[in-house]
Amino acid sequence: MDLIKAFTEEQLKAEVPQFKVGDTVRVHNRIKEGARERIQLFEGTVIAKRGGGISETFTVRRVAYGVGVEKTFPLHSPFVEKVEVTRKGKVRRAKLYYLRDRVGKYAKVKESI
Repeated sequence: MDLIKAFTEEQLKAEVPQFKVGDTVRVHNRIKEGARERIQLFEGTVIAKRGGGISETFTVRRVAYGVGVEKTFPLHSPFVEKVEVTRKGKVRRAKLYYLRDRVGKYAKVKESI
């Protein structure tokens, strides 16, 4: 059991980005296309964080061309280059799944000052 713990601890990132549910973030995601690699940005609102340790994930939601798109990223993945917080949100929930039913201005999260 100690071997598994040692293996997972070496896979963890040294600097974990600090953000909360409700924040608007810009995720820099590394994508492999054949032999090429590129960075793709995904900007949206963090609607959920779950797990702990190596299996910690966060879900980001945005509306693209009138369609809601959600992506779940592993926090400690080597393919997630960095996470930039562009806006701090003020929320009172741990999961913001209610934003899926909202459209337009009502789908916004208030900004924390």
